[in-house]
Amino acid sequence: MYLASFRYRDRDALGARVSDTHLIDLAEAAKVYGNAATPAAAFSDMHAFIEAGPAAQRQAERLLSVYRNAPDKVAAIPLTEISWHPPVRRPGKICCIALNNSASDSRRISGPNHPMFFLKPRSCLVGHEQDIVVRPHYGGLHPEPELAVVVGRTAKDLDPRSALDAVFGYSIINDITGNEMRAQDRVHYYALYASKENPDQVERREQHLSYTARYKGSDTFGPMGPWLVTRDEVPDPHALDVTCSVAGILLAEDSTRYLTYSVPEYLALPHAGGGRRHRHGHGVPPQRTIDALAAYRRSEPYGRTRGSDDHGTWHPAQWRASSC
Repeated sequence: MYLASFRYRDRDALGARVSDTHLIDLAEAAKVYGNAATPAAAFSDMHAFIEAGPAAQRQAERLLSVYRNAPDKVAAIPLTEISWHPPVRRPGKICCIALNNSASDSRRISGPNHPMFFLKPRSCLVGHEQDIVVRPHYGGLHPEPELAVVVGRTAKDLDPRSALDAVFGYSIINDITGNEMRAQDRVHYYALYASKENPDQVERREQHLSYTARYKGSDTFGPMGPWLVTRDEVPDPHALDVTCSVAGILLAEDSTRYLTYSVPEYLALPHAGGGRRHRHGHGVPPQRTIDALAAYRRSEPYGRTRGSDDHGTWHPAQWRASSC
């Protein structure tokens, strides 16, 4: 199923795609076609739906089947008339893995032999076709379309051989990144530590630090969707082609087959000192993944604002979700 969180006629809803141009409100369909097997509240939003488990998913599939046989009983909603929300509006966390593309290995000068994680706040999420706010002090920005892996249950210390069982589905997220803010927030300094030879003495150690909060987590730096695709629709998440276009310019062609850490490996990776707990969140394994997030209508291809405007915006113009 292709699922969406959306707003239509002043009401937020959970929808399922019924054609390339329409979706249906699952809560409305449940009222017309449903039965008592699954509470209507399970179709109120994506979180409730995921929380309701496999029974709700089977019921939604039944609703779609009945709809196709009797489409006149529930009004199909044109996609052109809805406002898109991020498919998962309140994830427990957005846990990302950096430089997870084997193509970047040859360019790495130094680094650890384990995966590097960073978090994006859920406040950065915006839906498909919503504006990306670009303030003058951000400097240049660039898009990093990613595969979003939506975890459907509480999970920790997963076995990579069965880790995909915890996946509810997949979506697209754009990890908008402010390279100039990254440079501004880089610190080169001496940290003070107890000496290894004599703990009573303090020694200075040279360090390079960079914090992601601004350049990865500013508001609107996480466009997501439009669809959340259930796991059964994606038999192999490592066979997805990658293209990314901005302002009609193709910036990248890639594939999830080049991931350094596969999706199950990523889900099973422990943090230092213990496993990672997943709860209705979404991880972002690849460096660049899945079909073109958007083409942005803006004269500066990397989103740099100009003049003395308070802020600029990127307007997502086109989104090809056929691979998701």
